[in-house]
Amino acid sequence: MGATRMPTTPPKPSEAIAALAAEYWEARMNADPIEATLLGDRRFDARMPDLSPDANQREIERLRDLRARVATVDLRSLSDPERMSHGGLVAEIETDLAQRECRLFEWTIDQREGPQVLFQNLAQLQTFDTPEQGAALLARWQKLGADLDQRIANLRRALADGRVATSSSIERVIRQLDDLLEKPLTDWVLAAPARRDLATWPDSLAENFRAGVNSTVAQQIRPAFQRYRDVLKTEILPRARDDQHVGVLHVPDGLACYARMIKVHTSLALAADDIHHIGLQEVAKIRAEMMSLGSKLFGTTDLASIQRRLRSDGTLFFKTRKQVEDKAKEALARANAAMPRWFSRLPKIACVVKRIESYEEKDTTIAYYRQPSVDGSRGGTYYINTYAPETRPRYEAEVLAFHESVPGHHTQIALGQEMTGIPEFRRHAGVTAFVEGWALYTERLADEMGLYTGDLDRMGMLSFDAWRASRLVVDTGIHVKGWSRDRAITFMHENTALAENNIANEVDRYISWPGQALAYKIGQREIMSLRRGAQDRLGGSFDIKAFHDVILRNGAVSLEALRGEVERWIGSIAQGKPGSRT
Repeated sequence: MGATRMPTTPPKPSEAIAALAAEYWEARMNADPIEATLLGDRRFDARMPDLSPDANQREIERLRDLRARVATVDLRSLSDPERMSHGGLVAEIETDLAQRECRLFEWTIDQREGPQVLFQNLAQLQTFDTPEQGAALLARWQKLGADLDQRIANLRRALADGRVATSSSIERVIRQLDDLLEKPLTDWVLAAPARRDLATWPDSLAENFRAGVNSTVAQQIRPAFQRYRDVLKTEILPRARDDQHVGVLHVPDGLACYARMIKVHTSLALAADDIHHIGLQEVAKIRAEMMSLGSKLFGTTDLASIQRRLRSDGTLFFKTRKQVEDKAKEALARANAAMPRWFSRLPKIACVVKRIESYEEKDTTIAYYRQPSVDGSRGGTYYINTYAPETRPRYEAEVLAFHESVPGHHTQIALGQEMTGIPEFRRHAGVTAFVEGWALYTERLADEMGLYTGDLDRMGMLSFDAWRASRLVVDTGIHVKGWSRDRAITFMHENTALAENNIANEVDRYISWPGQALAYKIGQREIMSLRRGAQDRLGGSFDIKAFHDVILRNGAVSLEALRGEVERWIGSIAQGKPGSRT
């Protein structure tokens, strides 16, 4: 007779949500080892993601199962912070499911983040100091060729289903690949690890590592890139969508997926038509501000004249790459000095300025931020594009720095990573509308902080705000209303002061990344609305430092969760209980 089994006591809801959150994050790192490496989780350095349809379906089934188990957790028994983790976990699962079920990755050709850029960035960012880390890097390098072959198979499969990228994006990527393939292997970034000083390694290990990297690049990676380039040129480009049909509405199930991408990036159930209308209203409002400031600067309220002056006056542009970089550093330094007057919590880790690498600068945006790695091997980095400095307006430099570094992305993201006592996913992941909405909010906050050096720089601030408002119009116009690429470029040209090369790069970004551009203005509007509401209700009790602490203390939560958090804070102040929690 067997032993009697005692019934298993179900975990408490608080324990259950903690366990489910840990399970989610571990599985996410396992499924995306590159993300793990970039975050500083070095356990997966030797691996690459599995991009096959079978792997994608397994992940979909796993996420659906996890979603069902998360739904069984009794919310009534959770504390407010635990409920925030529960809501955040549901949102992350839904986001991952939307990305995988829409399968945009199978056919999208991306000049900004495709393998021709991603792999070279990885060569810069995957640090290695020990022979063990070097062995992991080499093992990953030996999988890059197979990764490219999986991408080729996905492109062919998607093409058979009528899902194909646009000719403008494909042509840009082919040019990037041609530039790469024309270089001697000794100049390849992917071969750079073999040129590292390995004096602390045993000679035999150093020699084997160098030989392994060089042979892998020559015999596996370069031929795979050549195959990838040839397939794009001979198979995909001839059947690509032209510039009149760049939106996802021209792809099977594209409109349904776009609706899901709206929710993914804004965290709100918004209709594309409503977003388009909001964008038009915002553009009109900012145009009026630009005309008013233009009268002060140039003696005219005619926006077209103001834009011509901003775009054609050579004195308003940089002359050298060093000037672009130096201005970014100077703006960051001034912002850092002003922060204690506006924030009670500051990141422990610093932000540094670096130039965007030559292999991506032509086709990428004007700047971006890369978060610190949790292992301490890399700090927060503000990457600035110094390509063709004569096309880079001086009046955009300050607002760009404040958005990408301090008080923008670096402040929010680095503080999020420093949070304790919460699930790991909340420290590193989150809603795009929060992340980008915060950075856009800080562009105007910087004016309150006295960070702009003059009215021309404030015009850059307005142009950037118009840029993000235009995104609401252009992104929905492209993907739902059937706008052509040229129509989108024209709208951006007429309603912002952005440089011509930036506008074209930006429009191509919206084409290849449906819905992401909606996050900025939607998030900014919500944060500004919350601040106005708090100021109106609290009056003299409103404290800007405390408000910023409330916004930032929980990580990149949904806009709905953020509103609830601010409401609770206002209530606590009104009751004389200004307590804070994380």
